Amino acid sequence: MAEIDQAVAKLEIHELPSARGCTHVLPSDDFALGLRVSQGFGDDISVAQAKKYLGVTDDELGKLEAAVLESLASGPLDPRQMKDEVGDAARHLGEEGKKRGTTTTISLALSNLQTHGKIRRIPQSGRLDRQKYSYTIWTPNPLDTYKESREEAMTELARHYFKWIGPASMAHFRWFSGLGVQAAKEAVASLGLVEAESGSDLLILPSDLESFLAYKAPPEPSYQLVASIDSHLLHRRDIVSLVAEEDQGRHIPTSEKMVPLATLQDLYSNAILDRGRIVGLWEYDPEAGAIVWVSFVGRSTAMGRAVCDMEAFVREQLGDCRSFSLDSPESRKPKLTFLRQMAAS
Repeated sequence: MAEIDQAVAKLEIHELPSARGCTHVLPSDDFALGLRVSQGFGDDISVAQAKKYLGVTDDELGKLEAAVLESLASGPLDPRQMKDEVGDAARHLGEEGKKRGTTTTISLALSNLQTHGKIRRIPQSGRLDRQKYSYTIWTPNPLDTYKESREEAMTELARHYFKWIGPASMAHFRWFSGLGVQAAKEAVASLGLVEAESGSDLLILPSDLESFLAYKAPPEPSYQLVASIDSHLLHRRDIVSLVAEEDQGRHIPTSEKMVPLATLQDLYSNAILDRGRIVGLWEYDPEAGAIVWVSFVGRSTAMGRAVCDMEAFVREQLGDCRSFSLDSPESRKPKLTFLRQMAAS
C-alpha cells in the first residue's frame, strides 16, 4: 500500500476520467489518452444535460470555470473552500438539479475542468481508497502536447484494450469504450485483429496470437482474491464466460437477494479466482475483522491461506474493503448474511 501511496504522490499514477467517461487509475504515460477518450461521455454529458434541462449557459459556466482557476492559483482547495472562494459565480440548481444528480454548478465546472486536463483532484489523505478530495491546477496540462484526434485516441484505446484483456469480442470493446457499432469498427480497423480461434467472435492482436495459443494453464491451483471491479472481471462484463459450466446454474447474492449467476454481467461480491476462473466469492466484515467467503470448488488449505493473506492486508492496510463509493459496512450486511448461508449449506 505504501508503494501505491508514493506513486500517487509522485504523480506516477493518477485517478482521472477515462474510457466512457468513467474514472480509472492510469500510469502517467496514459494521462492524456485517458482524458481525450473521456471527452463526449460522463462529465460532458452531465454538462450538456444541465444546459438543456437546468438552464445552465455556456457563459455562466465559462465565468465559473475562470473563478475556479483563479481560486486555485494560490494552492489546492476542497469543494467547500472553493465554494466560499467563487461566491456568487456558483449557484444551487434546486430540486430539479437534485433529481438529475447535479446539485450545484460548481460540480459541473470541476467536472469540465478535469476532463480537459486543467485541474486534477488530489485524495486528501493521499490514498486512492478514500473519497475526500481537494483540487489543484494541473501544470503542465497533459493535453497541451497531445495532438491526436479523438478518433486516433480511440484507436490507441482499442490497442491498449486488446493488449490488456484480449481475446475479447467487439461487443466487449464497445461496452468498455462506450462507442457505437460503427465508431468501434473504425477504431479497430487499423489493428488487424484476428480470431483467437477459428470461428470465434473473440479477437486478439496478431502479435499476441502465437503466445496465446501456446499458453498452457499451470496444473496446480493459484488462488487470487480480487475486487468485483478488478479488470479481469470488469473489462468484458461477461461473468458467465469466467465460470465453469457446472457453476453456471448457481444462485449468488446481490445486495438484496439471491439471483441466478447466469443472468449477471457484474458480480455484486468480490471474487476468488483460480487461473482466471471464478471459483468463489468473498466480502469483508469490518465488525468481525474477517473475510466471509464461499468456494464453488470446495475449501482447501491453499485457498484458506489466500483468504488469510487478504484478510490481514485489508485489516492492517485498508481498514475496510469497499466495492464501490456507496458501499458501506451497513449496506454490506445482507450480502454477508447470504455468503454465510451459502458457506454453511
